Amino acid sequence: MVDITDFRNAMSKLTSAVHVVTTDGTAGRHGFTASAVCSVTDSPPTLLVCMNSNSRSYENFMQNQKLVVNTLTGHQENLSGVFSSKLSSEERFTHGEWTTLITGSPVLESALLNFDCEIEQIQTVGTHGIFICKIVAIRENDKDYHGLVYFDRTYFKIGEAM
Repeated sequence: MVDITDFRNAMSKLTSAVHVVTTDGTAGRHGFTASAVCSVTDSPPTLLVCMNSNSRSYENFMQNQKLVVNTLTGHQENLSGVFSSKLSSEERFTHGEWTTLITGSPVLESALLNFDCEIEQIQTVGTHGIFICKIVAIRENDKDYHGLVYFDRTYFKIGEAM
């Protein structure tokens, strides 16, 4: 059996984009910071999002069955902290400018990318739920932004203009 501390230390060495994942619907508006997001397939366009099932808003995402993955820019490290803090959902959404696309979930106007999704499946593995999400809309920011990544428990700005 692999020691949990060894696993966490090893995983910290995998560079990941930083996202704020949001939802809105009958269970209300909620959001959290995530780095465990990746593509599944392009036919049909699908991605997965992992969320700790002990999170205070986990049930809200399950009930709403939709979400937006807002990929943060290098200038939005503060939003990562806001959406991983103990602030209420209402307080979190006072940071940034928000709009919607097809699903009605919150879309961060200044994000590098927004993936508007419907949750099609939820798989439970250990402490986490894996949301398998059909992408129904994509919005790419047309400004020349740098991406925000997390590596070795530190944020880095990447993607200098060529």
